[in-house]
Amino acid sequence: MVMTTNKQKPQILQQQLVAQSLLFKVEQLQLEFSNGEQRVYERLRGGGNGAVMIIPCPDAESFYLVREYCAGSDDYQLGFPKGGIDPGESIIEAANRELKEEIGFGAKRFVSLKSLALAPSHFNATMHIVLAFDLYPESLPGDEPEPLELVSWLRRDDQSLLQQPDFTEARSVAGLFLAQQYLEANPDVFK
Repeated sequence: MVMTTNKQKPQILQQQLVAQSLLFKVEQLQLEFSNGEQRVYERLRGGGNGAVMIIPCPDAESFYLVREYCAGSDDYQLGFPKGGIDPGESIIEAANRELKEEIGFGAKRFVSLKSLALAPSHFNATMHIVLAFDLYPESLPGDEPEPLELVSWLRRDDQSLLQQPDFTEARSVAGLFLAQQYLEANPDVFK
């Protein structure tokens, strides 16, 4: 069942930039809702074309993750390779480039799983989650300050992955569930 809404979006009465960094712009919006209520909202505006997260499947039994430093939490996190989509790139082109930059593999086949909104109440960013198959060795220079640790994980051990103290990023957890659901429903994808 698909549910839709006929709600009227609020009218933006005023919009102004209140702060800016290298990555984000903070906008303040004066909104009027259809019932006459007015509120001030703030939102982060990203400047990019969205991002892609890739679940690389080297075979039917396993997938690859990376461990990398995350400044926001000031620790090393285990998650799937990901990165921004460059201007003019498709989701699949970006996924293949990021794989080559982050894990030293390209892929011949991709399956798009889902596009996720990241904190849509405050941020207008989209993460496209894709599976990658038929991996082959190929590297591109990346923008990471240090090499990422490549981690191979058995698909059947997904519950132990969820228990790992450094596997906490919501996008990677969502990607794991989406990938496992797709792979269970499509076992012939590896043939």
